[in-house]
Amino acid sequence: MLDVILFGAFPYVAVVLFVGVSIQRYRREPFTYSSLSTQFLESRNLFWGSVPFHVGVLVLFFGHLLGFMFPRQVMLWNAMPARLFILEVSALICGILTIVGLVGLILRRARSARLRVNTSVNDILVYIALLCSIITGLWVALSLRWGSAWYTHTIVPYLQSLIVMQPDIQRVAELPLAARLHIISAFALFSLFSFTRLVHIIVAPVPYLWRPTQLVIWNRDRKTTSGA
Repeated sequence: MLDVILFGAFPYVAVVLFVGVSIQRYRREPFTYSSLSTQFLESRNLFWGSVPFHVGVLVLFFGHLLGFMFPRQVMLWNAMPARLFILEVSALICGILTIVGLVGLILRRARSARLRVNTSVNDILVYIALLCSIITGLWVALSLRWGSAWYTHTIVPYLQSLIVMQPDIQRVAELPLAARLHIISAFALFSLFSFTRLVHIIVAPVPYLWRPTQLVIWNRDRKTTSGA
C-alpha cells in the first residue's frame, strides 16, 4: 500500500499542485514569479554558491530530460563503455558542483544576519527539498553504477506509465533504497515547486518582456543603507 501511495498516487498529487498553484499564483501575484534575489543584501559570497549550483543543476535537469525524451539514443550512446563512462563521470561532477553550490548558498544565508532576517519558511523548504534530492542523487551515483543505463530501462518506462495513467509501480518498487528515495524526493520537490521561489524557472526571463515595470521606492537614505 505504501508503494501505491508513493509511486502511484503521489506523482499525480505533485503534478496537480504544480500546475494548479502555478496558474493561480501567476494570475493573482505575478510579481512573485521571481527568484527574490538577496544580492543587494550580501553579494560577496553569492558567486561561489550561485554559479556552481545553477551550472550543476541545469546540466543534471536537462540530462534527465534528454534521457526521458530520447531513451533509445541514450542507450545507443551507452553501448560503447568509454562513452558510458564519460556520461557517468560528467553527471557525478555536475552533482558535486550542485551540492557544493547549494551548501555555499545555505552557509551564505546562515552567516549573514541581514539574510537570516529575510529568510522565509518557503526558503527553508526549498533548501531541504533540494538537499534531499541532490544527496539521494549522489547516493545513487556512488552506490549504483551506470545509472544512465538503467535509468532508460527502468525509470523512463515508469514515467511513461504515469503519463498514460497506468502506473507501473512494481518497476520502481523493487529498486534499491537510494533510487526509491531519489524518486520520492524528486516528486516532493516538484510538489513544493510552485509554492517557492523555484517557480521563477518556469517563466524566466520571458514575462519581463511585457509585464509592467516594477518600481522600487527607497524609504531610507541610500548612503546609510549601503554602508550598513
